[in-house]
Amino acid sequence: VQLQASGGGLVQAGGSLRLSCAASGRSFNGYTFGWFRRAPGKEREFVASISWSGDVAYYADSVKGRFTISNNNAGNTIYLQMTSLNAEDTAVYSCATAFVGSHRVGYTSDNRYRYWGQGTQVTVSS
Repeated sequence: VQLQASGGGLVQAGGSLRLSCAASGRSFNGYTFGWFRRAPGKEREFVASISWSGDVAYYADSVKGRFTISNNNAGNTIYLQMTSLNAEDTAVYSCATAFVGSHRVGYTSDNRYRYWGQGTQVTVSS
């Protein structure tokens, strides 16, 4: 399994970015996907996750109403649309996936995820 995150960059406060996570190596039916981030000097934190069915999503309180997680019809590309960005959103964003079977859930804890991609840097200038 390989996960490739992309779409990061430098953006001004109030701006938007869309991150993508391309998954390959197997079928991802029954897999949940999540986005996590790690800011300098801080621990990794949960951002958002989505069920394999695409109809159940979870968000950290800090991003609720500003970020939207989604997937494509094939379930092998995950997006994170980020709006109203602020300096506190500056971090390395990583995607992860885990098998959940038929359960339409997403995990919020990083220790539930088995596969991780490399991160993409998001820098928000104030």
